[in-house]
Amino acid sequence: MAKIKRILIANRGEIALRAIRTIKEMGKEAVAVYSTGDRDAHYLRVADAAICIGSEKSADSYLNIPAIITAAEVSGCDAIFPGYGFLSENQNFVEICQYHNITFIGPDVKVMQMMSDKSKAKQVMAEAGVPTVPGSDGPVKTVKEAKKLANKLGYPVILKASSGGGGRGMRVIEEESYVENAFLACESESLTAFGDGTLYMEKFILNPRHVEVQIMGDSHGNALHIGERDCSMQRRHQKLIEESPAILLDDEQREALHRAAVRATRHIGYQNAGTFEFLVDKDKNYYFMEMNTRLQVEHCVSEEVSGMDIVEWMIRVAEGDTLPQQKKIKLEGHAIECRITAEDPVSFLPSPGTIKTWIAPGGKDVRIDTHAYANYTIPQYYDSLIGKLIVWAPTREKAIAKMQRALDEFEVSGVKTTIDFHRQMMRNQDFRSNHFDTKYLENYRG
Repeated sequence: MAKIKRILIANRGEIALRAIRTIKEMGKEAVAVYSTGDRDAHYLRVADAAICIGSEKSADSYLNIPAIITAAEVSGCDAIFPGYGFLSENQNFVEICQYHNITFIGPDVKVMQMMSDKSKAKQVMAEAGVPTVPGSDGPVKTVKEAKKLANKLGYPVILKASSGGGGRGMRVIEEESYVENAFLACESESLTAFGDGTLYMEKFILNPRHVEVQIMGDSHGNALHIGERDCSMQRRHQKLIEESPAILLDDEQREALHRAAVRATRHIGYQNAGTFEFLVDKDKNYYFMEMNTRLQVEHCVSEEVSGMDIVEWMIRVAEGDTLPQQKKIKLEGHAIECRITAEDPVSFLPSPGTIKTWIAPGGKDVRIDTHAYANYTIPQYYDSLIGKLIVWAPTREKAIAKMQRALDEFEVSGVKTTIDFHRQMMRNQDFRSNHFDTKYLENYRG
C-alpha cells in the first residue's frame, strides 16, 4: 500500500482537532471540512486547508457524501479519516471512497456489514467462542414470537434494534403484559432512527457493568488489544465517565476478556481500530454486547495507559504497516476521562450559546481534547460535547484526586456545562469505592 500524504477529516469539533494534531505530527497534510454552523471553528485555521461543504444541518454537510467526496478530490486528498459518529460506520460511504480510490481509514465494508447487524454479530461471536447473552438466535419477527421467547428466557428481557446504537430502539420488559407495547414501540423507533425495524431479544442482565476492549488488527493477520475500559458511569445509555483499566476485574478475568476480544478480531479478519463491548454481571461473567467498527470517544484513556497514539496507528494500518507485538504494549497506571458537555449539570438539557470564560486545567498528566475556547459560540445543531478531560496517575486513587483537582481548576462561563456534575462524582463515595453499575445514575439523588 502507498503512503498516505493528505487526509480529509470528515468530522467536526474536538475529534477534528485531535486528528489534525496527529496527522501533522506524522508529517502529513490535514484538510478540514466544515458547515456554515462551524465557520468560526479555530481548528479550521490549524488545518492545511479548510473547505465548506454545506449548511449547518448535518444532512447538508457532515452527512453529505457527494460534498465530502468532492472536497477530498478538489483538495487532492488520498485518504479520509471519519472519526466517530456521522459517516464513520456508513458502509455506503466506505464503498464510495473505494470507488474514487480514496483510502478509508477504518475497516472494510464486509466486516462493517457483519458487525452492524447486532443479531448477526452475536452469532458470529458465538462462533468465535466469545460468551454472548442468552437470547434469540436471530431476529424476533412477531409479538407472539417475542412472548414465547421471553417466557423461555425468563423476565426481565430486553428488546433491541438490530441496527441500533446509543440506547435507541431498546426496551426492557418486566412481564408478559408489556411485550406487545414494547415490541411495537421498539420497532417504530428503530424504523425511524435506523431505517430498519428488525429486532432481537436478550435476557436482561440486572445491574451490569459496561466494560469494553480496545482492539486493532492489520492487513497481515495480526491482532492485539490495548487494554479495557470501564464505561459503566452513564445516563440513559450515554457514557459520562470512562476509565482504564476496569478495576472490578482481577488479573485472570482481565486476561480472559482480552483473549476473547483478540480471538474475535482474528475470527472476523478485522483491520484497523475497533472496540468490543461487554456486559459484566455481578458474578464477573462477561457477555458480548456489540462491536463498534470505528474509533470511540473514550479512546483517550487507552492511549494514556499504553502510550500509543491510536489515530496514528489507524493511519499506519491503512498504509499497510504491521502492528507491534502484543508483548511490546505495556499497560501502566490508571486513566480517567470526564466528558464535558454544554448541558445543565442536573437536567442534562442542552445549553448552546457563547462561552465567555474558558480557563482549562493543566499540570502533569492532565490532557484536554477540546475545540472550545473563550468567545466560541457553541452551535445548537450538533452533539453537545465540547471537550474531554483526561488524567493519568499510577493508581486509581491518585487519578481520582488528580481529576478532582483538574475539575476544580476548570472555569467556564456563558453556558452551562457538566463540570459541576463531574466534580460531584469525583467526591462520590460509591464512585470512589467502585460500587456502581450502568443504572447507578438513574437512582442517584445526590
